[in-house]
Amino acid sequence: MLQAESVYHIYNRANGDENLFREKKNYYHFLNQYAKYIYPIAETFAWCLMPNHFHLMIRIRKEEEMQKVFSSQLNPAGFGNLSGSISQQFSNLFNSYTKAINKAYNRHGSLFQRPFKYKEVTNDAYFTQLVMYIHNNAVKHGFVNQLQDWPYSSYHQYLASSYPLPPDLTGFGNLSGLVAAAEVLKWFGGLKHFKLSHGGVGKIQSVFE
Repeated sequence: MLQAESVYHIYNRANGDENLFREKKNYYHFLNQYAKYIYPIAETFAWCLMPNHFHLMIRIRKEEEMQKVFSSQLNPAGFGNLSGSISQQFSNLFNSYTKAINKAYNRHGSLFQRPFKYKEVTNDAYFTQLVMYIHNNAVKHGFVNQLQDWPYSSYHQYLASSYPLPPDLTGFGNLSGLVAAAEVLKWFGGLKHFKLSHGGVGKIQSVFE
């Protein structure tokens, strides 16, 4: 069960041989929905969207922060069961995105595997390895040779690059809105060490799937 102030690796994939993201605008729409449903309840440390799956690294916000969220329009029923309310936000994300894809491509039924998977990050080594693993995911799966060539990951926000996020992406228009960059860079010992640590996907243990 997802708990307040805990760090998690969240990941999921499409059903069968389908893709979650068919074209560029799909990635953008998912991020918009992520901003709507997940940003209010969790800080984001890393993310990577792949054609048929995704990885997120988040920390659930404090209870007092989420009380405001779950008593608002995001959850009209009120605070209630905290863990259940957190999980419901992810269900809302997946359901809203699926409805948009179904409408756009004349498909029917569920798109994501259920339930979504998560693992708690419980030690320092796991924390740093997971950030690197997520950012190198496109290299791991052979989509690009260099991680900076894959546009749909948070790696670009850490470098303050010109990644073309849509201007209406609420809360994600800059580094502080998209990822907890300052905290993670401090964890790695600064931007220089952050970049060096990401240099070789072969050095990163595949213990996260």
